[in-house]
Order: sequence, then structure tokens, then C-alpha cells
Amino acid sequence: MTARLKALGAAGVSVWLDDLSRERLESGNLAALVADGSIVGVTTNPSIFAGAVSKGERYDAAVAAHAKAGTGVEEVVFDLTTEDVRNACDVLADVYAASEGRDGRVSIEVSPTLADDEEGTVAQALALWKSVDRPNAMIKIPATDAGLPAITRVLAEGISVNVTLIFGLDRYRQVLEAHLAGIEAAAAAGKDLSTIHSVASFFVSRVDSEVDARLEALGADVALQGKAALANARLAHQAFAEVSASERWTALAARGAQAQRPLWASTGVKNPAYPDTLYVSELVTPGTVNTMPEATLNAFADHGEVTGDTVSTLYDGAAADFAALTEAGIDLADVIHKLETEGVEKFVVSWGELLDTVQAKLDGVTIS
Repeated sequence: MTARLKALGAAGVSVWLDDLSRERLESGNLAALVADGSIVGVTTNPSIFAGAVSKGERYDAAVAAHAKAGTGVEEVVFDLTTEDVRNACDVLADVYAASEGRDGRVSIEVSPTLADDEEGTVAQALALWKSVDRPNAMIKIPATDAGLPAITRVLAEGISVNVTLIFGLDRYRQVLEAHLAGIEAAAAAGKDLSTIHSVASFFVSRVDSEVDARLEALGADVALQGKAALANARLAHQAFAEVSASERWTALAARGAQAQRPLWASTGVKNPAYPDTLYVSELVTPGTVNTMPEATLNAFADHGEVTGDTVSTLYDGAAADFAALTEAGIDLADVIHKLETEGVEKFVVSWGELLDTVQAKLDGVTIS
């Protein structure tokens, strides 16, 4: 663990790795990152698994066994991904215990094809939880219209949830409400609230990519570029702080409920003109998570800087940046709507690629 990553952790930011593969597990790479304290959690998504299965031969033996058994492709994908997550949970078990459940977490996502299916989402969340069979797993559910009630229902079952694909403030407030309702339902059912953890994955870099392109098309002041994503995240944290101070949450916390921590996702910089650690160093505040692709993790370890709280001290500036963007002609509601729609669509495409990759491997097995 470098001094820079240690400083990030000391500032209250949990560093999770946004990547997982059988290669990382079997080579000992993940265990090494955990052992030296570089990371304390892992997130996955359909894109990550599609890339993992398409590269190398680590999955071939398992696929061959399924081919000989005549297993369908979706069942094979379910088996491969839950096995990887289960094994990653075991690697992170000591971190989970030491942090009393806050960290040591590994997330696995319901199929993005269920984004508009509340019942299907709940059913698959329960199936994933049962299959992984580890207390430090987290089930990822997208913050869609159908996903919101599913989040409440899954939390009510005592299952830890990573709410994903959050782009805008209005949607994030709905996520905060879904979490409160879920924890209240769990309390009413007699669940141990201290064991139910949740994070809300607020996507960052894609906001700048979309807004910057619109600013350029409008011929707006270039000084406004690179402002939207950070302002959006900081205002989201303000909403989190407001809920955390509410009587409703205080009553739940008194019964052992755990806060739904903001998680900064999509933190790899997409514009090469921006510092490659921008969405890490500028989103430092206690009680948050930053899940990073390996390139961003390595960049921060090499030259990232922690300069204090760069979130809760900047709420007013974030509001001013939003006002300036609106004045420049940016329709922020339209930006968020487009990103939400595209976010689901991109994961559906990645899911299809994952199924196609596994099907090709199944088809390539010679059955004697």
C-alpha cells in the first residue's frame, strides 16, 4: 500500500477495485492487493465479466464441464460469475470482519435485462444472494423505476444492496427513500439491522463527458468544462447528509441501522486533458467509497493527492456551478435522462456480449 492510498483511507474513503476475473483470483493478484491494504472491496458489472470471460483460458474447464452436462448459457453465466464473486468474498473475509461489515464487500449485479422488471429483479437478487452464500456479498440493483421498489424489498429481506447506475439528484433522493423504506421494513420484520449494509453508486465521469460535449456544441465558456460531474456528486452528498441528520434516520440508527454510504463510480477519467486522479482527489470526504478501475488505482497510488475534505466543504460552490451550467444553456434534467437510458442500454449490450462469448465457448467444446 502506498502512502497516497493510505492517506486516502485515513481520510475516510474506502478504496474498492472496479474489476474482477478468475485470472485475478487464481494468480493471487486480488489477494495481494487486499493483503497490502491497497483495496478493501470489489465491484463488478456485466462489462467486467464480459471482458474477463473473453480473455484467456481460465474459464475453459468450467465451460467444458457445463457443455458436457448440457447446461444452458444463462445458467452457465450465473454459475461462473457467482463462483468468482464467492471466491472474491473469501479473499476479503478478513477485511469484512475487521471493518464490522462496512468493507470487504464484493458486488454482483442482477441481469440488466431485468431493469424494468421489479419481480424479476427481486427473484434474481434472492437467487444471487443464495448462490454466492457469503455475508460480505452485495447485490447490485439499478436505480430504475422498477429497481427502486425492488431495492426496498431486497433490503427488507436483510440482504445488502449496492444501488447502481445513479446519475442525477432527483433519482438519488428516490434511492435514499428506497433505502429508508427497506430498512424500516427490515426492522418491522425483526431483522438485525446492523448486518444490512448498502452503498449508492453515483456515476461521475459520464456526466462530464455528456455535459462537456454539449458545452462545446453551444460554444460556451470552456471554463465550465469539467465542472458538472464534481458538482453533481457534491450535491448528492449534501442530500445524503440531510437524510443522515433526519429524525427518521436517527431513529433507525439508534436500532443499529447502517448508513447507505455514497459510492463514487465511473471514476476513470475519460477526457485525457483532465488529471487522471480527478474523480478521486476531488471527491474525498469521510464515510464514502471510491471504486476505481485498476488504471485509476495505480495512478492515485503513484501521484494522487489528498488535500482535505473536497466534498462537504464545497456544497455552495457546487450549487453555483450548476447555476452557471444552466445559465449557459445546459438542460441538466435532459442530460441525466439520457445518461440513465444509455447506462441501462450499455449494460444490456455487455450482457449480450457475455452470453455470446460463453455460448461460443460452449459451442467450441468437443463432446466425446
